[in-house]
Amino acid sequence: MDMNEIKEIFFQECEEQLAELESGLLKLNDGDRDSETVNAVFRAVHSIKGGAGAFGLDDLVAFAHVFETTLDCVRSNKLEPNQDVLKVMLKAADVLADLTNVARDGGSVDDARSRGLVKELEALANGVPIASAPAEAVAAKVAAPAPAPAKAVAPVAATDDTGFQPIPFTFDDFDGPDDVVAQLPQFEISFKPRADLYSKGNDTTLLLRDLSRLGEMSIHCNMDALPLLPEIDAEAAYFEWTISIKTDKGEDAIRAVFEFAEWDCDLEIRAASEIAGVANVDEELPMVPVPFDLSALDDDMGLAEVEAEASQTDAAAAVAAAETASNVTQLASAAARAEKKEPAGAAAAAANAAAQNNAAAGQTIRVDLDRVDRLINLVGELVINQAMLSQSVIENDNNGTSSINMGLEELQQLTREIQDSVMAIRAQPVKPVFQRMSRIVREIADMTGKSIRLVTEGENTEVDKTVIDKLAEPLTHMIRNAVDHGVETPEKRVSLGKNPEGTVRLTAKHRSGRILIELADDGAGINREKVRQKAIDNDLIAADANLSDEEIDNLIFLPGFSTADKISDISGRGVGMDVVKRSIQALGGRINITSKPGHGSVFTMSLPLTLAVLDGMVVTVAGQTLVVPLTAIVETLQPEAAAIHSFGADHRLISIRNSFCPLVDVGRILNFRATQANPVDGVALLVESEGGGQRALMVDAIQGQRQVVIKSLEANYTHVPGIAAATILGDGRVALILDVDAVVAASRGQSLRAEMSYAAAG
Repeated sequence: MDMNEIKEIFFQECEEQLAELESGLLKLNDGDRDSETVNAVFRAVHSIKGGAGAFGLDDLVAFAHVFETTLDCVRSNKLEPNQDVLKVMLKAADVLADLTNVARDGGSVDDARSRGLVKELEALANGVPIASAPAEAVAAKVAAPAPAPAKAVAPVAATDDTGFQPIPFTFDDFDGPDDVVAQLPQFEISFKPRADLYSKGNDTTLLLRDLSRLGEMSIHCNMDALPLLPEIDAEAAYFEWTISIKTDKGEDAIRAVFEFAEWDCDLEIRAASEIAGVANVDEELPMVPVPFDLSALDDDMGLAEVEAEASQTDAAAAVAAAETASNVTQLASAAARAEKKEPAGAAAAAANAAAQNNAAAGQTIRVDLDRVDRLINLVGELVINQAMLSQSVIENDNNGTSSINMGLEELQQLTREIQDSVMAIRAQPVKPVFQRMSRIVREIADMTGKSIRLVTEGENTEVDKTVIDKLAEPLTHMIRNAVDHGVETPEKRVSLGKNPEGTVRLTAKHRSGRILIELADDGAGINREKVRQKAIDNDLIAADANLSDEEIDNLIFLPGFSTADKISDISGRGVGMDVVKRSIQALGGRINITSKPGHGSVFTMSLPLTLAVLDGMVVTVAGQTLVVPLTAIVETLQPEAAAIHSFGADHRLISIRNSFCPLVDVGRILNFRATQANPVDGVALLVESEGGGQRALMVDAIQGQRQVVIKSLEANYTHVPGIAAATILGDGRVALILDVDAVVAASRGQSLRAEMSYAAAG
């Protein structure tokens, strides 16, 4: 594995850490003050900083260090994570993501914004409330030196290689371990940093602090290698620590603390029972007891804020550092165990066993998506060949009782299980896309001067990765539309008796083999009079057109349509909602709108769970074989002559349980035949479509229900009106997969050619 591959792995890990960071900050913003949430946020930034230091990404390291410092104040309860503080931290998370993207793809970041956030973060770390303090006061407080601690300590002449004075602890403040602590396993640690450890953003002070959380420890700093002041190299490392710790967490938890630094230090960990003459350890090497939480370190020294300048390293050190960066996932897991405060004594064994079980259950591997796609394609070919083989055997075995036929049935079941398992590999939660929308809401809200809160539900709903990748663009346009056009300004909301803070709700859930994504806001709703007039002014509809509320709402999906009074950076050019509809249709989905003036709007997207396979009903229409998606079918029925009613010149209705439903001849709509067929001679499929209600699709016959492999017509041929895709049947023939929504739209008077032109627009 070369350096570029290792670096790419690091950036992939950064994406996961950034998602964890934003998720934790949003939980804090919603009132979650759990310590593990705070620790997870801190670990995410610390992991990014450590990996960035390994590759010499100085800008990313510098910003992450300031961010980490402020988060450590929250972690140590010095800073209350109120709304103003979290607003700054969410912006800092956005900048951290931008810096990561720049480090990977090139480009630049807004320096003014970055520097401004650095000052705000430093101000928060120094106890200056951003929301209330004037800018001058903030700058003065940040620039001023930290006040001297009230606690008096003995003067110390030397400093260590991090730029800090040795920790001035005394035996007077130490009461000695109690009986429980005395019975805990003891470990002896020898820790000697190298210069590379500091140049990569690590800090011995933080390492010792994290180590102290595992149990009661004593430390000794060996300064024998420290030269005289004129001979000191500012980028060198001179000190060595010997640490004795009593903990029930085990050696793995201790190594987890040093995991990010183990490549750049000399580290030795041994159980005290393995060391000869362990009873004389205290006599040979004086130990300085340190309180469990290192509170003295927090009070007297503060968080380490001085880091050595990043320097060029030799090739061997660079490779070792890169290997460290490639283990960010393992580090996060180990750091989580190190941060977690486990119960002491007998309960610790059960807790450790549970932790091991959880760790084993959560093991994952990273696989290139192209390999998964190739596996899915091969499984698709397996399904086709299995269907062909079954068809051939059935045609040659009339009684259907041969051992070959029975074996093929088992093969069919196994093939289905293999296909379901392979599809599950590519199924991913929609959480990453939803989290990305949080940043968009914050940015648009700041630009428009609105106060808006994004609420997400069903983030763990899983869908095929190919669908997730194509969801970002339509969701972005819909979020921008909801914030800019839907939600009112705080002043107007107050005048209407609403909460000044608007709410945008993003929800995902499974229903009938599809995924439903709803975007709802509590804003003003759609102004139908304004939409109608705008459509008339743009010659999109006739002035005397008689449109229902639903049809008026759907006008916003037309290309070039916009209700914005003036063009801005956010909207006004008529590009957005038409992109949404085209993107959703390209995914084989549909979208509809429900709006109530004064109460808000709800946009509902219905999408297939996967773009690779579907369950369908194989039907015959005018000698052609079609596949109707099973998720669209409500029921099938055999029409009777008494249930058929004519309506107008070319329309017919079918009576179903005392209600009338339009009857659509699929063969006539697709131009497979010139005249309408007799409904009594065929079969009716009652289908549900978004925006079109229920329709009864008339076909000649039903061949059966099958799972089919989707083959794109656009990628292999061209777009065909009324057809969503194609598949290969068991007899080797190509069958077309019906686009139910397009057929229903055509039955309402909209031509399929118009649908094709609309889909190709823009």
